[in-house]
Amino acid sequence: MEITIHDSFKLCEIQEEFSKHFPYLKLEFFEFAPGAKKVFSKAYLITDTDKTLGEKRHIHRAGHISINGHQKVNTLEQHFLENFGVDIQVFRKSGNVWLQTTTTDNWTLSEQNKKGEEMKDVVKEEMTDNYDQYHEQI
Repeated sequence: MEITIHDSFKLCEIQEEFSKHFPYLKLEFFEFAPGAKKVFSKAYLITDTDKTLGEKRHIHRAGHISINGHQKVNTLEQHFLENFGVDIQVFRKSGNVWLQTTTTDNWTLSEQNKKGEEMKDVVKEEMTDNYDQYHEQI
C-alpha cells in the first residue's frame, strides 16, 4: 500500500487506509508541545481525527509512504516522524481492547496483524468507547 501524504489529508483518512490492509491494527496520532518529552499516553492522543495532517504536524513536506506487511512497526513509526513530522503509534486489537505495541515494535505489521486476528475471539463483547480501553503493553 502506498499513501500520499499532504497537509490537506485528514488523520481519519490515513487511519482508514491503514486499517483496510491491517484490520487488527490501527494507527493513532499524538501531539506534543515543541521540545516536550514524548510520552505516548492517552493525555497526548489526538481524538479529533477530522483534523488535517497540516494542522497537527511540524514538517509540512508532501510525499509518499510505502507500507507493507514485512515492515517493522518501529520502522513505520520512525518514518512518519522523520519524514512527515507526525508522531504515530501502532495499536493491536486484543479481545475488546487496543494494545500499544511498544514491547513488540520489532515485529512486522503482518506479525502484529496475525496476533490481533488470533486474539479476536478472546473476548467477543465489544466495548462502545475504544478510548476508554487504551492500554500500553508492558
